[in-house]
Amino acid sequence: MKRSSYLTGAGFALALGCASAQAEMKDPLPDSLSLGGVTVYGTVDVGYAYQSKGVPLSATLPGGLEYQAFTTTRNFSGSQTTVAESGLEQSKIGIRVSEPIAGDVNLVATAETGFNPLSGQLTDACASLASNSGKTVGHQTANADSSRCGQAFNSVLNGGASSATFGTLTIGRHNSLQLAALLGYDPQALSYAFSFLGYSGFNGGAGSTQAARWDNSIRYGYTNGPVHLAVLYSNGGQDTGLFGHSYGVNAGVTVQGLSVDAVYENEKGAVNLRSSFDNGASPVPTPGLAAFISDNESYNVMGKYTFEFGDSAMKDKLTLYAGYSHLQKSHADYTGGNAEGDYPIAVGININNSAVYNMEWLGARYALSSGWNFVGAFYHITQNSWTIGLTPTGTQGIGCSAAGLLCSGDFNEASLVADYIINKHYDVYGGVNYSEVTDGLANGFVGTTVGTSGSEAQTTVMFGFRVKF
Repeated sequence: MKRSSYLTGAGFALALGCASAQAEMKDPLPDSLSLGGVTVYGTVDVGYAYQSKGVPLSATLPGGLEYQAFTTTRNFSGSQTTVAESGLEQSKIGIRVSEPIAGDVNLVATAETGFNPLSGQLTDACASLASNSGKTVGHQTANADSSRCGQAFNSVLNGGASSATFGTLTIGRHNSLQLAALLGYDPQALSYAFSFLGYSGFNGGAGSTQAARWDNSIRYGYTNGPVHLAVLYSNGGQDTGLFGHSYGVNAGVTVQGLSVDAVYENEKGAVNLRSSFDNGASPVPTPGLAAFISDNESYNVMGKYTFEFGDSAMKDKLTLYAGYSHLQKSHADYTGGNAEGDYPIAVGININNSAVYNMEWLGARYALSSGWNFVGAFYHITQNSWTIGLTPTGTQGIGCSAAGLLCSGDFNEASLVADYIINKHYDVYGGVNYSEVTDGLANGFVGTTVGTSGSEAQTTVMFGFRVKF
């Protein structure tokens, strides 16, 4: 099994090299680590958290803690009070390149990776699952699935050309179009601690968090006045989060204070890692991490409107957000392969062609010119009652109702955050998040009846600060 990586790879060395070159300049820029067309950037986000129910901190899981009830290990071991990380934003380091080559055409590239600042390791969700395999209830640390699985660049890595006239074409590893759009339409800006959309790549991956980032992909984006368009295509790969050919389309418009986007994604062979309880003995499950493979399709629409108050020099802004996603997962005919980060998987019981999720969210952000930001958000997911027991060979199982089960269920989350921006490099924050899963979505929690009824809730309170450069 692949071991988790430390932040000492070639990417970090390159970043340090660029930063050193900047430091050696006679008159270094005060607000940016830039040299020519190369900019080094990063974020370190750390703090302290209390959870009413949870499991201890992980050294490799993105965010360190299981901040939401929806995708936990179903393994709460009591309240948790601990140092914490990446509450508002994934701690990361990256490099951007934009260098003119001819006319208005620029050479562009981005290389970015996320890390856990409390352990110094690259984020590696697959390692968090593997390290907890075979451990009993109450003895696991935080673990879950993700597209960040210890790759040297577990966020994005792509390059190409950009032109104001002709658009931007890049090839490499990209955020899915849905994940990219959510950053602008999530009131909590994809926070791990306070937003389902940030904590889990489930929505960004059209129902599979490993598909929130696409390897072996090509992206084209074009903007003309208030209209912007983007298409993304991946030919997949047997060692990525997407095995088959996949594509997505995004169209949006911005008019004064109103912005609206619609995104469609069609994914073939998306990898879904199952619970750590489904794996073999620790620390290396044989023959691999338990998984099922699905074909996913999603339809999404989201919007926001910004009101401005005050004079031209000192404006306060109130932004209202809303969004809707329809996600459908169906059986995919794959029996093996590797997940993100080249982790081997063992494909077991699969799903049928009628697993449907509907998600809605809304919220508001009030940004004061004084530096204070106050944010409130609500997220809701409904899961239908779908057939269980489909095998990898396509043999149909029985329906939930026929088995006397209730697969349908709901997820609800509400969060409030106060964030004080001291300057462009520093801010401090505090917030509270409450989430609850019911019925079929609570399946597996201690104290609930498996697949029938029950609920589990979690409250997280976190305070922290970010340093950005």
